[in-house]
Formats: sequence, structure tokens, C-alpha cells
Amino acid sequence: MTGTANPPLKVALVGYGLAGSVFHAPLISATEGLVLDTVVTSSEERRAQAAAEFPSVRFAASPEELWKRADELDLVVIASPNKTHVPLATAALDAGLAVVVDKPVAGTAAEARALGALAEERGLLLSVFQNRRWDNDFLTLKNLIDAGELGEVQRFESRFERWRPQLKGGWRESGAPEEIGGLLYDLGSHVVDQALTLFGPVTQVYAESDVRRPGGEADDDTFFALTHAGGVRSHLYVSATTAQLGPRFRVLGSSAGYVKYGLDPQESALREGRRPGTRDEPWGVEPESLWGRLGAGESPLTGGGTPVPTVPGDYPAYYAGIADALRAGTAPPVTADQAAAALEILEAARRSAREGVTVRLGTEQQGSLA
Repeated sequence: MTGTANPPLKVALVGYGLAGSVFHAPLISATEGLVLDTVVTSSEERRAQAAAEFPSVRFAASPEELWKRADELDLVVIASPNKTHVPLATAALDAGLAVVVDKPVAGTAAEARALGALAEERGLLLSVFQNRRWDNDFLTLKNLIDAGELGEVQRFESRFERWRPQLKGGWRESGAPEEIGGLLYDLGSHVVDQALTLFGPVTQVYAESDVRRPGGEADDDTFFALTHAGGVRSHLYVSATTAQLGPRFRVLGSSAGYVKYGLDPQESALREGRRPGTRDEPWGVEPESLWGRLGAGESPLTGGGTPVPTVPGDYPAYYAGIADALRAGTAPPVTADQAAAALEILEAARRSAREGVTVRLGTEQQGSLA
């Protein structure tokens, strides 16, 4: 952990919408060694919201104001709409600032790799916010796999499903290509990153992608199947139109399977205004009734299998890793190369769904995830 003898690293946050206000600002402020110095937003309503929670924060109306005082800052976090990620990250790196970008870092793997090359050339940190590597269910599953509890994993089923039959509007639901909207790049970024982190490079991708809601423009119901170089098959579902939710994970191995329902509680806690490290109640802990079950030949819905205590979720670990990387020069918790590997899968999935084909991939550029 970063020592308290050093002055805190000053962080500027670009954007104070959902990502900025619910995830980044609270997690930055909860991290030892970091301080939320500036929020960039032109919205008076969002300024008032940020000032109410962070009374000492400064404001800027545009990112260009940050570049003019880059020597006062240590890190820029980009939590603005997807189409701005590449230009803003490029400008921040050009100004000499370390950068965290919310997912997806870009619309293409090539753009992500170009950003990574620029950061390396400038000797600066570039990381992508993939908080769901620290979901409680993912951490629990990783422990089970590492301990050999499932035997040889054969199939990984991951669902990030919601029931939102009415459109909300905004860029996330736009069909304009430059907006990088739709669930494939939104929730798909999470489930693909988790699959790659667990099971390594992918050799082929098949996808089905639909716009189900009346008046919709961007995909809101997407499935994709990945074949990993090691033999595991990942079946991934992301949807806003699921009237009955399936298990978050169903993972089948040669000796046992693990089934887990329900979402990690950290997002809900953050939305409700709870903050890590500020109350007596433990962070990221879920009730025993939501624990997953491990077993073979039995249905978890009828009490089969053994309950597995869920490891507490730990979103704060991401920014703790960023602080360590800035102080000690260690690798960031998520790298640009890893983000590019996930984007390669998303691009292949989009092509597969559009053309009705299975897309085959090389594994050379994905190798760093294994």
C-alpha cells in the first residue's frame, strides 16, 4: 500500500455522469495515496453534486484546462462518453499525464495498441478500468479454479442480463458507429475481459446480436461463443431484455460445476451512496443466501451441491494498484495490451453477428492474458 509519508497524488476526473460519479470519484477518494483534485464537467447540476460529496474538489469546464496545468496533476481519469476516450487519452499523454480510461478504451484494438505505444514512448502509465475483475463472484470462481476444485474447466457460461424493456435514450443506446454504443461494447467488455483473464487467448468467435426493443438502434441482446486456445469454451450473454434472469456464472469442469446467481453488490452500494472504508459494515460482502454452489450431478435450485462462501468484492483494489504503479513503477492492474486483446474479440463478435460467420483469430497478440 502507498505510504502516508508521501503527499497524495492529485487526480483529475473527466466526466461526472454514471461512470464518474458512481464508480471513479468514490473509489479514487477512498484510495490511500490519491486525492480527487479536479472534476471536469460543464454541467452546473453535476458540479453541485460533486461539491456536495467532495467539498474541496476544484472544477474545470473543459479538458483543455487540465492540459494547461498538467504539472499540478499526477493522473487523469477519463470517464466521458466512449467516442471521446481515444482523443482525450491521446491529449492527456501528450500533456505528460498518466491516464486511466473507462472501458472500452477505444472502438478498435488497433486504436488501443496505438495508445499503449504512445504511453510507452512517453514513459507514462496507461490503464483501463475493468472493475469487474474484482467482483465477488469472479474472485470466488478464480479461487476455485486455481485450487483445482472443478477439475479441468470445459465450459464457462457468463451472463450479464437485465430487464429494461424501455429505452432510456442517450449515447449508450445510439446506433451511430462513432458513439461505440450498445451492449456488445458495454457489458460485453466486462464478460470478455473476465473470460480472457481466466482462460487466456481465443482462437475463434461466433456471435448473435439483436436489437429487440421497439425504436432501438444499438444491440440490446447479444450472445457470443469463444473457443480458447486451451480448449475451454466460453458462452457469454449480455442483454437488457431478459424477462427471467439466468445464473451469473455456470462453470462446468471434469469433476464438478459451480453455479452462482445474483450480481456483485458493490455497484448497488455505490449507487446508494455507501462508500468503502467509511462504515463499520464490511465492503463487498453478500448474504449467505446468495452464495454459489459447487457439486456434480445435482441441481443447485433444489439444494444440490455444497454452498461456497463468496469472497468479498474489492473494487478499491483497482485504484490501490494504480497508486502503487504510479509510486513504484509496477505494472498497472489492467494494461492497454489486455484491453486491446478484449477489443479484438469484440470486433470479431460484431463481424460474426453481422455476417453470420465464425471468425478465426491468431493468438499472438492475446498471449499476455494467459
